[in-house]
Amino acid sequence: MEKLRILYTRELIKRTVESLAREIRRDYGGHNLILLGVLKGSFIFLADLARALDMPVEIDFVGLSSYGAGTQTSGRIKITHRLHTPIRGRDVLVVEDIVDTGLTTSFLLSHLARKRPSSLKLCTLLDKPSRRRVEVHIDYLGFTVPDKFIVGYGTDWDEKYRHLPDIRIVEGVKL
Repeated sequence: MEKLRILYTRELIKRTVESLAREIRRDYGGHNLILLGVLKGSFIFLADLARALDMPVEIDFVGLSSYGAGTQTSGRIKITHRLHTPIRGRDVLVVEDIVDTGLTTSFLLSHLARKRPSSLKLCTLLDKPSRRRVEVHIDYLGFTVPDKFIVGYGTDWDEKYRHLPDIRIVEGVKL
């Protein structure tokens, strides 16, 4: 059994999500914003963020895969769930659980930019810049995390631990 150590408590996460929502509301108040969640990891963060925004938004999801069952990205990205909402000429905010190497996020942002949205920004709860292989501009950031394997609050390890209300480090896992 893996040992899990709390990195960010549910209370701190809640305050951080509310702070991000204030920033987004300030920037998008009066706009018809599309929140685009990246499955599966972002679903809890996206739900809490949407409620904290307290403004009308449209929600859609896109699924991408580059990990499989391991802890290392394969570098090969595939779309597993396509966007259903037309985004041309719309304001789009991509909502991610974590930006790690940047490969998947960069792929997604490039893919979406070709659809010509009015604006395209990125909100991520977690950023792990120590692992970055491709630069990604993050417009709204919750936490910068250490080079450790992170789970909880939607983020998983081989589909385990998404349910945890806190963000935790899996001790003893090599990245």
